[in-house]
Amino acid sequence: MTGRPRIVDAHHHVWDLSVRDQEWITGEELAPLRRDFTLADLEPEARANGVCATVLVQTVTVAAETPEFLALADGSDLVAGVVGWSDLTAPDIADTLAALRELPGGDRLVGLRHQVQGEPDPQWLLRTDVLRGLAAVADAGLVYDLLVQPHQLPAAVRAAGLLPGLTFVLDHAGKPPVATGELHPWAGDVRALAALPNTVCKLSGLVTEADVRTWTVDGLRPYADTVLDAFGPGRLLFGSDWPVCRLAATYTEVVESALALLDGLSDDERDAVLATTAERVYGLR
Repeated sequence: MTGRPRIVDAHHHVWDLSVRDQEWITGEELAPLRRDFTLADLEPEARANGVCATVLVQTVTVAAETPEFLALADGSDLVAGVVGWSDLTAPDIADTLAALRELPGGDRLVGLRHQVQGEPDPQWLLRTDVLRGLAAVADAGLVYDLLVQPHQLPAAVRAAGLLPGLTFVLDHAGKPPVATGELHPWAGDVRALAALPNTVCKLSGLVTEADVRTWTVDGLRPYADTVLDAFGPGRLLFGSDWPVCRLAATYTEVVESALALLDGLSDDERDAVLATTAERVYGLR
């Protein structure tokens, strides 16, 4: 053991390219990700860093992936929760969620996510069919992970305001422009989201929003400080974003950078960000 505090990794992925292509992995910059990444690859790195539980998050908008992830979780003593994908706009979304719960590992389903960042309509979250689907997610007792670009944050704020019964989890701090060093308008929109009590935020993905070759903890700090101030430790949760993080950093380097960014917190506040917020928000066993 390394003496790490207890950690829940609230955001990671796995994929097997022989089962399904990951069509988003294109171009030279993402080439290191074009191979299989499995729980067997993750587990030794996670355990070595004090990780006691994880949340496995969807990667593609393919319905079959979620049952596969639930089955993986069912056979794992590390994966405590799954954030899956289902078509929010489908009229039978409530029935689909109920059916997922009956599958092997269905008790590990904790939330849904959609690649809103890839939707050309910046108001996609406010579509009538999407809002109806989000309401069904709330009714099912699940949370919703927000994967958005900064320009989509205003729509996320409005959607969260319209659905106070649904917890919205902002992935990767809303993907701030770390590489350029800019804070605005991202910071203002994040604070507007944080002003709503049904929102939380992941301290994740910052190393790959920075320049992956030259990032530093000091360069990440203004963005981490912004979400810490806006949401507070009780509404902030750590995620590695493994294996995507490997474009910029090892698993250990991501953990160490998070610990450095949290160095001004009390032990209880740090423990909230590293573990207890995720356990509460996702209802992890």
